[in-house]
Amino acid sequence: MRILPPLTALAVAATLYVAVFERDRLMATTAAETGAQPAAAPAGAPPSPSVAADGAISVVGLASRASLVQNAVIARGRTEAARQVEVRAETGGLVRSEPLRRGAFVTAGQTLCTLDPGTRPQQEAEAEARVIEAQARLREAEINAEAATRLQEGGFASETRRIGTEAALESARAGVQSARSALEAIRIDIARLTVTAPFEGLLETDTAELGSLVQPGGACATVIQLDPIKLVGFVPEADVDRIAVGAVAGARLISGREVQGRVTFLSRSADPATRTFRVEVTVPNPDLAIRDGQTAEMLIGADGVMAHLLPGSSLTLDNAGVLGVRLAVDGQASFAPVTVLRDTVEGVLVTGLPDEATVITVGQEFVTDGSPVTVTLRQVAP
Repeated sequence: MRILPPLTALAVAATLYVAVFERDRLMATTAAETGAQPAAAPAGAPPSPSVAADGAISVVGLASRASLVQNAVIARGRTEAARQVEVRAETGGLVRSEPLRRGAFVTAGQTLCTLDPGTRPQQEAEAEARVIEAQARLREAEINAEAATRLQEGGFASETRRIGTEAALESARAGVQSARSALEAIRIDIARLTVTAPFEGLLETDTAELGSLVQPGGACATVIQLDPIKLVGFVPEADVDRIAVGAVAGARLISGREVQGRVTFLSRSADPATRTFRVEVTVPNPDLAIRDGQTAEMLIGADGVMAHLLPGSSLTLDNAGVLGVRLAVDGQASFAPVTVLRDTVEGVLVTGLPDEATVITVGQEFVTDGSPVTVTLRQVAP
């Protein structure tokens, strides 16, 4: 059996191990023997921390001071018409008016549909005649009651007759009231033949077609009001306490248009499926350019918070996977968990730190809680 190839393989493996895993020790030994300086780190690589004679690790830190940051709640939502009503007829009949087409602008009280009156004018005339007849009977009953009273006082009529005439008088009065009610009912029904717009807005559908039969409760048209318009969003329960009615809010529509308004409604009841709360922002829309149902990204103003602006590279994780930073406190390293507020071009805004803190920005990965450190301040954050 030839033993030369296995020996060659072992020699190559040992050489690779020394070259890869023991490179630093090999270079230090070589430098000590030859008096040469160790090779410099590649350009752009972070400097390795050095250990001082007293065991303290040299790190680079940032003296940061918290500042007030205007906070906001971000929510995705949609536009929604301030009001939308399907106008329906309260009585029935044939439509005898020309239809208005969808998209037309209508004012409050403008006629949308006119129905044929049919026999209603005759019914009105009959009701008026009944009122006149009932009023005549009332006058007759009043005269009879007055005569019976005088005769009874003079002893020429009995008490029973007087009571009977008074009863007839009350019946006549009731007849007049009934006839007047019937007349008023037919007049109200005639007034309902004209269906009008309840408010100023746009027609979302055509009005009922000429000659079509509309039953009581039948649709005449759908009217929507877009000025002002509502922005409807849903915020998680973790952020709902940061919003108040009257707060300033802005939004960017899917078209790129930016609008601004105020919070006019905040739900007190969460959606059972998503556990989110409905919020409404009212926005002026005088040119009616914003349509119902457009997607919008809402930014709702909330109370400001104190936050630190730090470089993103300063963030690290502890052994439990909690996001935070390493602080230099009294010459020792200490881990502090943070909450990222938002990311910016200059860095990340974080909360959860003291108002003033020295954050280790270079070398934080080489220290643990309690490690002695020597901090070189890079800059002072505003």
